[in-house]
Amino acid sequence: MTSISVNSLLAATLSAAVAVAAAAPVPAHAEKAKTEKCYGVAKAGQNDCSAGPGTSCAGTSAKDYDGKAWKLVKAGTCLKIKTPAGNGSLTPKA
Repeated sequence: MTSISVNSLLAATLSAAVAVAAAAPVPAHAEKAKTEKCYGVAKAGQNDCSAGPGTSCAGTSAKDYDGKAWKLVKAGTCLKIKTPAGNGSLTPKA
């Protein structure tokens, strides 16, 4: 076999393998769940990120249910979450 034939065969084999892998279904556990940021539902130190001035990111909120701190929750559930400070919000609370 000439080097051109070998290279062509390798390229065709690689292309076929990539096509098969791309067409394979993604297992259910590997699919990313849809989530949304929910403000005002995190307990102190349990926020996922953004708790306003004086904080850097995850786990830095200083008070329970801070309206500027958020947690990721399953999409469509945020507004249904009830806390002593009120329901969750899709936007930061004052």
